[in-house]
Amino acid sequence: MEDKNMKKIVLFAIAALCLISCDKFLDRTPKATLATENYFRDETDLQLFSNTFYNNLLPKEPYEEQSDHLVCLNLSAVMRGGNNRTVPNSGGGWGSGSGAWGDLRKMNTLLEYIDKCEDKDAVVKYTAVTRFFRAYFYFNMIKRFGDVPWIDEQLETDSENLYRPRDSREVIMDHMLEDIDYAIDNLPATVSTYRVNRWTALALKARFCLFEGTFRKYHNPAQYPEMYIEQLPDDSRTSADYLKLAADAAEEIINDGPYKLAQLADYRLLFANVDANKDEFILAIKNDQSLQICNNSTAFAVMSTQGTPGFTRKFIAGVLMADGTRFTDQAGWETMQFAQEMQNRDPRLSAITVGTNCVWLGDEAVSAPDLGCSVTGYQVQKYVMDKTLPEWGRVDKAYNDIPVFRYAEVLLNYAEAKAELGTIDQPDIDNTINKLRDRVGMTAGHLDLTAANTTPDPYLSGEEFGYQHVSGTNAGVILEIRRERAIELAMEGFRLSDLIRWREGKCLEQPIYGMYFPGVGKYDLTGDGKADINIWQDTDPKSKDVVDFQLGVSTGIELTETSKGYVYHHNNIERSFNEARDYYYPIPTKERQLYHQKGVLLKQNPGWADGLSY
Repeated sequence: MEDKNMKKIVLFAIAALCLISCDKFLDRTPKATLATENYFRDETDLQLFSNTFYNNLLPKEPYEEQSDHLVCLNLSAVMRGGNNRTVPNSGGGWGSGSGAWGDLRKMNTLLEYIDKCEDKDAVVKYTAVTRFFRAYFYFNMIKRFGDVPWIDEQLETDSENLYRPRDSREVIMDHMLEDIDYAIDNLPATVSTYRVNRWTALALKARFCLFEGTFRKYHNPAQYPEMYIEQLPDDSRTSADYLKLAADAAEEIINDGPYKLAQLADYRLLFANVDANKDEFILAIKNDQSLQICNNSTAFAVMSTQGTPGFTRKFIAGVLMADGTRFTDQAGWETMQFAQEMQNRDPRLSAITVGTNCVWLGDEAVSAPDLGCSVTGYQVQKYVMDKTLPEWGRVDKAYNDIPVFRYAEVLLNYAEAKAELGTIDQPDIDNTINKLRDRVGMTAGHLDLTAANTTPDPYLSGEEFGYQHVSGTNAGVILEIRRERAIELAMEGFRLSDLIRWREGKCLEQPIYGMYFPGVGKYDLTGDGKADINIWQDTDPKSKDVVDFQLGVSTGIELTETSKGYVYHHNNIERSFNEARDYYYPIPTKERQLYHQKGVLLKQNPGWADGLSY
């Protein structure tokens, strides 16, 4: 009994040590003083020690990420840009907190002591788990900071690599590939929705190789050398090399994996159900009401106190009609009112937003979009749970599982990698994009490769709302895959990183418009011919049958042209994206000072002024 208690104490102590900020390394207890003989002895020890990787590294609230497609009343610093983004003194994703160097230290601790375990099969398995998470960790660091130090040992006060300079991203990618390939070869292949397996590792490889391949294509090292703080080695892989690795990893899942697109009577259930769909979710975060492990996804959408998130009209306009034609090819689409613009669209639009004739899961009555809960009028519906479930709509009380890797993403990654390589063909489209459309009933809206490349969508490539850097003979299909990615993966935490890798940060400067209203008056938002809201200006009508909104005030409705136009609550907020700075986050000032005190240069990312001359 005393041994078991001692074991728990030691494990707790080590876990606490491993979560200390990286700038506290000098205060750590040397590893020689730890009674390592009391832990890492069996598979249970290894599992318990690695459990925090899931908790610390996997995103819990991807649905809250703001971008050009989804905003809240209070815009994030990234959305505002300019002087709203500053160099932090500490933290900022580099120092303390989730996803920082303390998590990496814990992984390296496990790898250092894992051979003490007498169960050699468990050693292989949890080495693979840990190396999966180390690759996952470094992927997040590369996305955020670019070049970072590669550290694969448990650092102590006298470690030579304690203040290691930044390595080139090619060095990091080499190690990430070594780690993920080990994980692919040694993780179990059985379905394990809440634990990483071989297919999760392949999905991660496809994800980060697609990121790197497109990043190097659109941030070409020869054209944008400032994006590579440390010069890439002469024998570095090319953009095409990474795209091929991404396509191969995704293809292996498609051809050999146990996953498929879930076929549900209601697409909303894929994200609203209590339990993750095991056909499609390769890895999910498990929530549990009885244990009070919950998220805020339902309240985020339906409560006026949770940021009032709303999809932008840019996003809405980019969604196809149900027959596959473009909404923006219709005459008058720019000033089309809500009840009309939501008709005959891709069915996913009215599953992730509150469309016309909306009945919440578990409800019976038709509900109009609640403009009090949505800053743009386009109210969120994705992730909202069944209304009959306990504690529906309460803050932090939703307990639906959150996707981390989904088979749908694998299909999209495969299609995009092949399109960027220039090797995509119609069967590839049919097996990926068109399967996603078939799943929601868009059988008449299939994507045709030749037609897409012959007449690329001018809305998706236009100056006001489109992408500015897509060119070549495959431009049309690349744009269509991006369209498909936007709606299928909406609110799953991909949009900002997609804009970064595509060099499309200027999309964050584009207008944040909502619904269109031609002026004061009553409006039908459910499509039943009856008014749901009334926009008034001079005298409050105190209506009983509709919801009143005062025109021209922040608590009511603000329109782009004062008395008419698009909902525009962000009209007085200056926004900018600095192309020479904002593709990376800054290195915190304190971290650079600590390095400098040790005689090592930790370079700041380009464009970020922190007051230090080194």
